[in-house]
Amino acid sequence: MLNKYPIVAIATAPGRGGVGIIRISGPQLGPFAYALLKQDLKPRRAHYCVFPDSHGEPIDQGIAIFFSAPHSYTGEDVLELQGHGGPAVMQTLLKQCLHVGSAFGLRMADPGEFTLRAFLNDKIDLAQAEAIADLIDASSETAARAAMSSFSGHFSKKINALSESIIQLRMMVEATLDFPEEEIEFLEKYQARERLNKIQENLNLVLKQSKQGLVLREGLHVVLAGEPNVGKSSLLNALSGEDLAIVTDIAGTTRDKVTQLIHIQGVPITIVDTAGLRDTTDKIESIGIERSWAEISKADVVLNLKDATKSNLAIDEKIAFHRSPKSTLLTVFNKADLLKTIPPSGEDVIYISAKTGNGLELLIDRLLYLAGWQPGQESPWLARQRHIDALESASHHLKLAEMHAQQDDRVLDLFAEELRLAHDFLGTITGQMSPDDLLGQIFSRFCIGK
Repeated sequence: MLNKYPIVAIATAPGRGGVGIIRISGPQLGPFAYALLKQDLKPRRAHYCVFPDSHGEPIDQGIAIFFSAPHSYTGEDVLELQGHGGPAVMQTLLKQCLHVGSAFGLRMADPGEFTLRAFLNDKIDLAQAEAIADLIDASSETAARAAMSSFSGHFSKKINALSESIIQLRMMVEATLDFPEEEIEFLEKYQARERLNKIQENLNLVLKQSKQGLVLREGLHVVLAGEPNVGKSSLLNALSGEDLAIVTDIAGTTRDKVTQLIHIQGVPITIVDTAGLRDTTDKIESIGIERSWAEISKADVVLNLKDATKSNLAIDEKIAFHRSPKSTLLTVFNKADLLKTIPPSGEDVIYISAKTGNGLELLIDRLLYLAGWQPGQESPWLARQRHIDALESASHHLKLAEMHAQQDDRVLDLFAEELRLAHDFLGTITGQMSPDDLLGQIFSRFCIGK
């Protein structure tokens, strides 16, 4: 059984800090806490303690807090030791915990195991557990707020409400199937079609909001590609608002990629400035160009940056060849300030001047659009691709149920089956229908100590 033995880990980030925390969770930790600290601890109270080694010599001094089950993060007994955050101190105290805890079966925690135990002990659902990791990884205030909303249960409540609506409709269908002799016109009498339409409307709204939440979490990976001296580094500097890349008139200044994360309306956008694409005998520059092609193949959006005063179609074919079929290719003509007349921009072609800033706002709006972000419709929660996939699958089965509902009560069994499948897919979001391999994938990506 997973929760049979206690686990321990350093809960604070690696490195030096003012405070370091060691967390222990498991059943009936009272005897272990006394063996370690030589004093009784009252639940949910801070105790000033000396943390002794096996010879009674102090390792550190700090605060010990004991949380008795089920009133803890994991739902088990939890002991937290808060001391000074030096790596040597933390490691020595951790070793002492393992030494004393050997008699109690104490072992090192696996990545995400504290949160996994919280999930298995019904303290949180799966969507909330994922939100904890997303909150830690959030790269903007907007994303952090959305992750906190998910952790607070906002997203789960929406999913549970949808599930409950489907359950109510399923109960009526199943009851009709169990007593067919009553010959009740189910679809008409219980307004099944109207109920189903309302469920579909609510699910579509949740799906739309979740897609916004996915953009906040994953953002966009944008690669600046093109020949030397078309202004890739100037554009990176203009978008980031910093002089990150060296800008000169000398061709081939950028020989390796320069990566910068920026936030636009809370959306994380990773911009990669690459080496200019050209034929060269310079070994170092050649390596940089190979890396450029590699980055182009991984991009969500490839900005094919060109000099508005020149034209070279050969490089366009090479970029189109190397980019992923799933990526979007956007042609950006830079140095538009040198033109007498600036042509109008379109969906796939934009004229800008990285020097003057002209056209940058249009480019930014286009990038947000390609990311799937809709200004003014901020997501109330953060979402993952698996949530979107589950919602879309549930929507698909509701559409099949709607198709059966257009017939008559002779296909009620098919109607009921599609409702069941839609309900099951919603259950995978909160963990009600999650297989063990999915749990392993999710929690293995957490940091140790969480």
